[in-house]
Amino acid sequence: MDYETLDVKAEGPLLRVTLNRPQSLNAMSRQLVTDLHSLLDALHDDTATRVVLLRGAGRAFCAGLDLKESTGSDVSGSASVSAGLRGQRRIAELMIKIHRLPQVFIAAVHGAAAGGGFGLALASDIRIAGESARMNAAFIRIGLSACDVGVSYFLPRIVGQSVASELLLTGNFIHADRALATGLVSRVVPDAELETAAREVADDVLRNSPLGVRLTKECLRYSVDAPCLEAAVAMEDRNQILTSRSPDVVEGMRAFLEKRAPRYEDL
Repeated sequence: MDYETLDVKAEGPLLRVTLNRPQSLNAMSRQLVTDLHSLLDALHDDTATRVVLLRGAGRAFCAGLDLKESTGSDVSGSASVSAGLRGQRRIAELMIKIHRLPQVFIAAVHGAAAGGGFGLALASDIRIAGESARMNAAFIRIGLSACDVGVSYFLPRIVGQSVASELLLTGNFIHADRALATGLVSRVVPDAELETAAREVADDVLRNSPLGVRLTKECLRYSVDAPCLEAAVAMEDRNQILTSRSPDVVEGMRAFLEKRAPRYEDL
């Protein structure tokens, strides 16, 4: 599919998605939100795509809401409550879809990831940062709440309550080095090496069985909110039995014994 604000390239099971509004630091315009919804909806039943690599064109990942447009949360206050809520929810649903989709999302963050851009990064399964990366919950700096588009759900689960509270209540940027120290990102590399590092992680995911990866993402999603250890273990047990019935387990064991890369087929 062709998108006005996204550069999308399929490379086998890897889909490279670049937010492509560099003149505005990839700020979330109406069209960008629409294009992202179209892309995510298409991925819902796409078993061929297994990993999505999400990046931003130009100098930033995504600077958040395009304040030059009246999109999403109507910061001008001119829309009705109902209309404003519908627009707000339309952006928030992007993060919900990323969280629920079976594909593994890798956010390769450089430059600013603010507001909605911060939300896109947090909703992704893996975050890798370039040395220029800086992220913040921007809306509190203009009089709104920092709890926006899923940020208040993801952030404390990733970095803990204290760090999350500091970032949300101040709106301050967290830069790459501290993001790594707090576990917000899994690694930091020079900006020039960001694409290569993200591709290496994608390849490491893709070497595993499609069913195993898909069920692992699903189990992680449920286990984060599991009411008790037993509930998490029940999900793990279910996944192990399901995957054990896949022919990929036989192939994986055979490949291990034969000291070769496995050829998985159970999509």
